[in-house]
Amino acid sequence: MTRAGFTALDEELKTLKSVERPAVIRAIAEAREHGDLSENAEYHAAREKQSFIEGRIKELEGMLSLADVIDPTKLSGAVKFGATVTIVDEDSDEEKTYQIVGEAEADIERGLLNIRSPLARALIGKDEGDSVEVKTPGGQKSYEILTIRYV
Repeated sequence: MTRAGFTALDEELKTLKSVERPAVIRAIAEAREHGDLSENAEYHAAREKQSFIEGRIKELEGMLSLADVIDPTKLSGAVKFGATVTIVDEDSDEEKTYQIVGEAEADIERGLLNIRSPLARALIGKDEGDSVEVKTPGGQKSYEILTIRYV
């Protein structure tokens, strides 16, 4: 994953451990004071939230412990992980720019393309000026690579 992706996940983990976890523990303690736990909706909701938080903490710890942080600025050449690629749709002439990142940090709305996506897989190994064919839910699409940057 990229340094930015690692940092974002690490910040989420710190927030879960230092803010969310203590808050849900307080909510459980408060709900217990209301008496009968079998019919206490606040208690059950707080326990469910605690379960979600603990699961997410374990998931983040696992991802971060196995993460291989790659610095894209040290890379160059054909498209590979970390590349920021500007492509143009050969049918509509619409330009788009994506950075190829790991699954955990992918966010298509912010231009962060999952390396396992069909488009990213088609782009890997290609150079500026190359055309790629991508099978999408809407049918076959053709893109031309305009620029490749490592930032």
